[in-house]
Amino acid sequence: MQVEQPTKQQHDPTASPVPVRPAFGRGCITDLVPTLLGHGTVNLPAPVPRSGSHLLLVLDGVGWEQLAERSAVAPTLSAMAGGPITTVAPSTTATALTSITTGLTPAEHGIVGYRMLVDDQVLNCLRWGTELQPDARATIPPDLLQPYPPFMGHAVPLVTKEEFRRSGFSEAHLRGSPIVGYRTTAVMVHHLGRLLRDGERTLYAYYDGVDKVAHEYGLGPAYDAELAYVDRLVADVLAAVPTGTTVLVTADHGQVDCGRGLLPVAADVMRHVARLSGEARFRWLHARPGRAADLAAAARSCHADVAWVLTVDEVVDEGWLGPRMGSDVRSRLGDVALVPFADTGFEDPADTGPFELIGRHGSLTAAEMLVPCLSATV
Repeated sequence: MQVEQPTKQQHDPTASPVPVRPAFGRGCITDLVPTLLGHGTVNLPAPVPRSGSHLLLVLDGVGWEQLAERSAVAPTLSAMAGGPITTVAPSTTATALTSITTGLTPAEHGIVGYRMLVDDQVLNCLRWGTELQPDARATIPPDLLQPYPPFMGHAVPLVTKEEFRRSGFSEAHLRGSPIVGYRTTAVMVHHLGRLLRDGERTLYAYYDGVDKVAHEYGLGPAYDAELAYVDRLVADVLAAVPTGTTVLVTADHGQVDCGRGLLPVAADVMRHVARLSGEARFRWLHARPGRAADLAAAARSCHADVAWVLTVDEVVDEGWLGPRMGSDVRSRLGDVALVPFADTGFEDPADTGPFELIGRHGSLTAAEMLVPCLSATV
C-alpha cells in the first residue's frame, strides 16, 4: 500500500494545490491500533507480524517529508521498513492522538480540533480549558465529550510523560488504560523494556520533543538536532526491548515553517464573524446570525490566494473529518474554514501560548499530512 504523494509546490497565486485528504481505511493513523490488536485488515506500508509483542511509538511532530529530507541525521529511522501514511484532518495533536488511540475518525470521536466550540465556549482541548474556565472538566467532562474507549477497550499500558497523567485531554483519549509515567527519556526506555520483559504483548509510548522544538525554533538546526536525538532514542528502544518485539513508529502530524508572521483575517471578513476557533492553519470562522453566506463569499474573495476556503457543508460533505458525522460533533465546527496551503496561518488574539510559534501544522498539505509508518522487529 502506498499513499500518493503530491509533488511539492511553491505558492502559485493562480492555482491552489490539491489537499492531501486522510486515507481512512487505506493507510491512515486510524488504522494502526486496529491492526496491532488484530481487528484491522489494512495493508500498512510497514510489516507488522501477528506473532510476538508490539510497541507503538508515537513521535509527535515527525512528518514524513521532514524525515525523508533528513535521512543523514536519522539513520536508525531511515533504516526501518515502511513508508508514509496520512494523519487526520485537522492535522493537529489533540485530534490525531485521539484518532490513533481510538482508531476512529475525528467525525466519530468528536475531538475535531485544537480549539473547538462546545456549549457556546471555545474549548482548548490540550489544556481542557476555556477563557472563563482554565480547568473545564467539571462542566465539559472529557469522557462525555469523547465517549469512546482507547485501544478498542483493551487494557494497553501506555508510557507517557508523568505530567500528562491527570490532564483533561488524557482523560479524553487515554482513560482507563494503565499509565506508566516518565520524567526522562532514559526512564521511558527502561519502562518499555521492563514491561515487555514482564509479558506485556502490546504497548503504546509517546514522546513530544520534536513537536516542541519545531514550534519554537522552526525547521532549522535546532530541529535537526532534536531529530538526531530522537533517532538515538529509537535506537535505544530497539536495544532495550526483548527479542520478538516489533517496534512500530509513527507520528501525529508533520510541520510547516511559517516564520514569525501570521496573517490577520481581513477586515471585510471579520465584520461577518462572531468568533474564531481552530488554530492558525485550520482556522474556523463562526458567522454572525444570518451572515454565513456573506462570510463565505468574503473569505473566498480575500483569502483564496493562500488558503483553501470551505464552508462547513463542504468540509463535511467532502469527508475531510470522516465519512460519518453526527449533529453533536458538527455543532463544534465553525461556518467557514480557512486552511492555508501557503506557509502561513491566520491570527486569533485568543489563541495564545507561552511563545510565538514558528513551526505550525493543522492544514492538509503533504508536509503536514504525511507521517511515517515504520517498523523493525528485534
